[in-house]
Amino acid sequence: MFDLLNVFFAFIILAILLLVAVYIKQKVLLLQQLYLPESIIAGAIALVFGTEVLGKFALHINPQSDLVSGLFPETMQQIWLQCPSVFINIVFAALFLGEKIPNPQDIWRKTAPQVAFGQSLAWGQYVFGILTVTFILIPLFNIDPLAATLIEIGFEGGHGTAAGMANTLDKLGFPEGGNLALGLATVGIITGIVCGTWLIQWGQKKGYVQQKNFNIGRQELVTNQEIEEVATQKASVMEHVGIDVLSLNCGFTAIAIAMGWLILRGLFWLESVSWGKNGLELIEAVPLFPMALIGGIILQVMMNRLGISYLIDRQMQERIGGIAIDVVIVTAIAGLDLTILGDNLGVFISLSLIGIIWNIFAFIVIAPRIIPIHWFERGLGDMGQSMGVTATGILLIRMVDPENKTAAFESFAYKQLFFEPIVGGGLFTAAAPVLIVQFGSTPVLLLTSGLLIFWLVFGIINYQKIKESTAQENNLISLRNK
Repeated sequence: MFDLLNVFFAFIILAILLLVAVYIKQKVLLLQQLYLPESIIAGAIALVFGTEVLGKFALHINPQSDLVSGLFPETMQQIWLQCPSVFINIVFAALFLGEKIPNPQDIWRKTAPQVAFGQSLAWGQYVFGILTVTFILIPLFNIDPLAATLIEIGFEGGHGTAAGMANTLDKLGFPEGGNLALGLATVGIITGIVCGTWLIQWGQKKGYVQQKNFNIGRQELVTNQEIEEVATQKASVMEHVGIDVLSLNCGFTAIAIAMGWLILRGLFWLESVSWGKNGLELIEAVPLFPMALIGGIILQVMMNRLGISYLIDRQMQERIGGIAIDVVIVTAIAGLDLTILGDNLGVFISLSLIGIIWNIFAFIVIAPRIIPIHWFERGLGDMGQSMGVTATGILLIRMVDPENKTAAFESFAYKQLFFEPIVGGGLFTAAAPVLIVQFGSTPVLLLTSGLLIFWLVFGIINYQKIKESTAQENNLISLRNK
């Protein structure tokens, strides 16, 4: 148990570290060129001046030194260790709150190519991860088969998912998995930005980057009149509510997490009265955060149906989620066990290389055969997400298409509705380690290979249909003009 004052000061130091990181980034040009998030810099500072670096150095010089635990009290570091698995639930609960969730059928036609490519990237990370671990890493390093899930957890899921899955991997007998996943997430986000920047330059030379003002497929989410109506409704309600807007939205985030918890408890009960009777336990290791995501979607749909969705402020939810992800990243990196990374360096480098090679190959070879319109801009966002976090994908889209002339951002955003609940921190991300423990790597390899093939075939067929439909429309337009 921690004293509340200790928790309070732990977060004060966390905030100060973020401010220091902002200052350092402003002074170091390389960090600016890498677009490295301040939260990663702050986490690195906490790691260097904590037990793992400064502490071990001091221990080597003088075991009696006061710096053996680093600059931060041991209690503070213990508080930080618990933060990632807690705050990740806030990140996922806020993900869709305040978003306009259109009819899936209405947006499927627009985002189907991007969904196919994104899903292919994710399932490919499982396929090549399992193949690498089974045929190379287990014979060479005797690594746990659960290492096969780390590419998808670290690259597709990012730091938040890696931190959230650490407890699950620990429960399943792979305690070093959390540190390896966090290390992969760090490699992924750096290489994602570096490789993405290089690919933009390559694409410009090849003529793949669109230079003209294209507006094909663009569609405004809401009209100005709708924005004004929502603003009026919010102002009217808040006049009679004695609570800050931020506090109100924190309440909605809390409800989403509570709904996720109820869903998880319901799954526990269902397992106990069905397949769990035979000893097949799948739900025990499933974390809360993917359920919190589902809880947020359900809450948003309910608010829409009740006509009170205007109470949820999307910008506030983004701020809430933004603060939470900063806490997750800083504390997760601060808690890295460098000894574990050093002891598994061969595994770590191998998985990093496989993940990077697959993502770049998929972008260069598969994306132009699945995404028929503006494949470079749209595919680049998915590649960025698959090597870091959603923010990396958005960053690369902004770099290659700053004025959003290709509608890549809208397609990327809509794609998350068909993507996040499943992989990249969704249900299958949470279930994959459990499935490997229960059934072994081979059945999971067959399942993920089948899903990879399905999305590749679907993407290619859908590509041809869109091309044919576009050609017919162009022919009709030409005939009308004549």
